[in-house]
Amino acid sequence: MSTRLNPYISFAGTARDAMEFYQQVFGGTLRLNTFGEYGAPDAPNADQIMHGQLETDSGFTLMGADTPPGMPYNPGDNITVSLSGDDAAELRGYWGKLSGSGTVSVPLEKQMWGDEFGACTDKFGIAWLVNISEPQA
Repeated sequence: MSTRLNPYISFAGTARDAMEFYQQVFGGTLRLNTFGEYGAPDAPNADQIMHGQLETDSGFTLMGADTPPGMPYNPGDNITVSLSGDDAAELRGYWGKLSGSGTVSVPLEKQMWGDEFGACTDKFGIAWLVNISEPQA
């Protein structure tokens, strides 16, 4: 798997409907995972989307999720850029440069879904997500 750069859209409780709509528009395969599936089965937002990913036959990747309680949701500012893949050295290099002069909101470290993940805002105010997955056999 190579490193991918794609948009990540935040929603306020409508991620499932939005991602299903985008699947109708673009086609492809949609994966949706809820907050409940990732360790919060009794939370009020357990059925909301923690991570959605649409992979289209045209090679597009669109990600989206519902904004968790306590995090700001500002329509118009709800798009983030995601870098993901299994080339740990490459992704850590990008992370270091993007976060070095920016602000880290989630340190790049192992997460409950098994990948290394971090979130930061660069010095220009652009939000970035970096996800390092285990190499596929």
